[in-house]
Parts: sequence; structure tokens; C-alpha cells
Amino acid sequence: MSASTARLKHFGWGREGEGLTAEEEAFVLARAEARFATKLKESASAPALDEIKLHEPRVKAPASLPFATCDHYDRAAHTYGKSYPEMARGLVRDYGNAPDVVAYPRNEAEVAAVLDWAGGADATVTPFGGGSSVCGGVEPLRNGHKGAVTLDLREMGKVLEVDKTSRAALIEGGTYGPALEAQLRPHGLTLRHFPQSFEYSTLGGWIATRGGGHFATLYTHIDDLVESLRTVTPKGVIESRRLPGSGAGPSPDRMMIGSEGILGVITQAWMRLQDRPTFRAGGAVRFKDFFAAACAARAISQTGLYPSNCRILDPTEAYNTGAADGSVAIMVLAFESADHDVEPWMKRARECCADHGGTPEASGAEAHREGAAGVWRNAFIRMPYAMERLILRGVVNDTFETSITWDRFEQFHDAIKSATENAIVEATGRKGQVTCRFTHVYPDGPAPYFTFHAQGEPGKLGAQWRIIKGAALDAVIRNGGTVTHHHAVGRDHRPWYDRQRPPLFAAAMRAAKKALDPQGLLNPGVLIDP
Repeated sequence: MSASTARLKHFGWGREGEGLTAEEEAFVLARAEARFATKLKESASAPALDEIKLHEPRVKAPASLPFATCDHYDRAAHTYGKSYPEMARGLVRDYGNAPDVVAYPRNEAEVAAVLDWAGGADATVTPFGGGSSVCGGVEPLRNGHKGAVTLDLREMGKVLEVDKTSRAALIEGGTYGPALEAQLRPHGLTLRHFPQSFEYSTLGGWIATRGGGHFATLYTHIDDLVESLRTVTPKGVIESRRLPGSGAGPSPDRMMIGSEGILGVITQAWMRLQDRPTFRAGGAVRFKDFFAAACAARAISQTGLYPSNCRILDPTEAYNTGAADGSVAIMVLAFESADHDVEPWMKRARECCADHGGTPEASGAEAHREGAAGVWRNAFIRMPYAMERLILRGVVNDTFETSITWDRFEQFHDAIKSATENAIVEATGRKGQVTCRFTHVYPDGPAPYFTFHAQGEPGKLGAQWRIIKGAALDAVIRNGGTVTHHHAVGRDHRPWYDRQRPPLFAAAMRAAKKALDPQGLLNPGVLIDP
């Protein structure tokens, strides 16, 4: 089924009919019940589509926009992204902020037509991407305006042109990950950008949120892969020149990368590609101590080897995913190339691990799919489905990611973990669990990714989540980290982003917003207040 015709769930992760297998759900539930030392029973049910009551549309698209709809499913399915508090609100059938209209433009002219009509109708416009936002980035708020429109570019999903000589392609913003790679495959090329949401997210969404891919070093963010952009704003089109590099003033692309839909709609992008890899080596390495594994990751990141994967899991994280028994930390290590044998790189990386007490499992071309590395890889891909099952049993379960320099990492890790654990007790009256892994590593520091688990109280899950997440991000900002490494800001992270960014930069962003979106219609409440 193509991305343009598949029905995404109106509640939960993925498409209708998808989810954990019975075996996967039993494993997740067993781990959770052992964690909380109690039997977890379903206290709620996912909302059926016909249970969701929506307000009457306050604005309706004219006949000149036949690709726009007020259909019940479309409005319900575009009310929320995939963050925990949004799921908690969906669980109590709160769809009060459903969009009035959902538009599926088929080309750039139709995107411009929606923006023009919305300006006259006094309706906000929220670019939806694939709807996989985990930080409240796509909820269609009115913010004092008459109506709210959601813009879904799924019909704009083509690779329009391939320049094999320069290894680049012109791709429409609504192209989902699998469709993008399928269109590049006959050319022997790949974008090599694989976020966890790969199957349910779009190129435009990756760019607008400064998304991070699965690869742990070097080209970690979409930023590095953007050659040029074309963006439709309420005041017109901005198109940057296609170049391998330029020193001509501030980059217009950089203004749009990470703008989260508040300045314009990314309709096309020339993206830098790579040849599809043919050489691979990988495997898992065991460490008795998480900080020892971190020292090994630092050593590898500073060698210039640039592994495709260099993630570490603390012992509890490794246990929760089935990658180990809880007594060791695990490093998932891999290399790949389209040009040369990578075994020498793997050998040198294993030597760095050995210097810090690491013991490797078997390695080889397919080892990243086997052993502890393979178990964790599969668990990583399936994790989002687990949240939608656990929330029905009153579990407060979420993640947050950040980054910090190596010299501050150990103290930072302990401070964040302690603050989050204390907040779980404050919010729920019970002890919970906080784990950590690295998603990316750089020569100057890691990107720690924390997961927290708490036994919540049905009816209060959103409020309990806010206490825990708020305390965690307070600690992140207080200890010098970033509010987000690759999940974006959205509305969930906005209060802490306000504390992180320089005040004069916020003023400059407001000026850009006023120049490009003078009515303040695009995705209000994200990044800045106009």
C-alpha cells in the first residue's frame, strides 16, 4: 500500500492493523510487570473512530480546493502527533483541537492556494509531515484565529530528478522514507537517513525538525544532507541556489532547517546522496560498566573511524530490550562502505573497546542483525508500538534526548537520572525506572537518550507525565545540555527552548516570522510567539 493511500491510525503508532505481535506484547508486559512488581491490567481502551466527537468545522474549503476535506477520519487522524501527552488526551476522547479542514495538495501551486485561502479565511495552517512528531509539533491550534487547517503533503511524494554525477536528487517534501529509498534504489543511491520513524515520516518533516538519522557519527542530522531548498511561504517562494558549499552570507537553507513549519512549507529539496553500501561489519561489545562503555565510545569517536553505529545501552536498557541480562552494558558497533572493506576499521574500533574492558561478541557483515545487536535493533524499531499498549495499563513511559560535552557527561548523566527518578516518586508516589543509551556520538560529546518508566494513575497520566518530563528538562537545562538533540522542540519542549536560546536570537526569529508570515498563521505556538 502506498503512503498516499494507506490509512494511518487515528490513535497510536503506524497504520491501521499494525502493532506488536502477541509474543512481543507478552515480552513488553512481562518486563513492565517485573519492573513495577505488580500485575498490570487494562484500565482504558483505545478510542474507536465513532467514539470521537468533533466540533463542527468553523471554516470550510471552497470548491476551488477539491483536495481539501472535512471528513471525520481525516480530521481525527490529524488532531495529534505521537507524543505521550497527546496519547493521554486521545485516551479520554479529547479531540477538541481537531482541524477544521485537512488539505492534501498535489503540487506546489496547490500548497500556495491553501496558504492564500487560509489567509483570507483567517485560519491557521499546520504542516503535518507524517504526523510522527513526539513533541507536540503538529497539533492544529487556532491561537485566536477563526479556524485551523492541517496541510498534509503525502500526495507530493516523488523523486523528481536524479543527478548521479553529483550524487544528488530533487525530492518532493511529502515523500515518505520507504518511497524515497525505493525510488533511489534503481540508481544505486541512498539518502542514508533512517530515523526510528522512517516508515511514517517525510523528507519535509525531517528537514523542518532537523531530524537525526540512525547513523551514529559524521552525517547524523538531515542538515548535512541538504543541498538546496524550495519553500512556499505566505509571502512567496524562497529557493536557494544548488551548490556543494557557499560562504555567501548566512544560509537561507539554515533558516528553514529546523523552523518546524512556522516560516513556510518545504515543497522540494535537492538532497546529497551516497552510493548504496556493499561492505559491512558489525557486532556487539559487552562492558561491565556504562561509563567504561562511554569512554570507549569517546575513543572511537575521536579516531576519525566514523562508524555507522556506535550506540551504548546501560545494563538496564539492555535488559529491557532483551539484548543482555542486566549485568553488562552493551555497545552496538557497525561500519559500512560502498567503496572498501571495513574490517580494518572494525578491528581498530574493537581495540579501542578492549582498552576500556570491552569484550566483543561475534562480528561480521550481518552481525548487526544478530546477537545482542540484532535483538536491540528489532526492539528499537518496534518500541513505538509498545507505548500505545502500555498506556492502556496506566504506564507513564516516554523518552527525552539531549547532548553534552565529554568532560561533563558523567556528572550530567547522574544529575539527569537522579532528577527524573525523584520526579517519578513525586508524581506517582512510587519508584520508577530511568535508563540511558547513546544514540549518536561526536568527537566533542555524546547524545544521551533517557527513557523513563512509571506506574501512573488512570485519568491523571498527562499530569503525571508533565511533572516527570518537566523535572527532567529542568535538570537538562540547569546542567548545560540541550532541550533536544533530534526530536525537535514542538510545544512540549517550548518552555525549556525559551530558556536555552539567546534572547536576541528569539527577536530575530520573530522578525523573520513577521516578514514571511505577517498574519502569524503557520503552526502557532511552536518555537516563538509572533
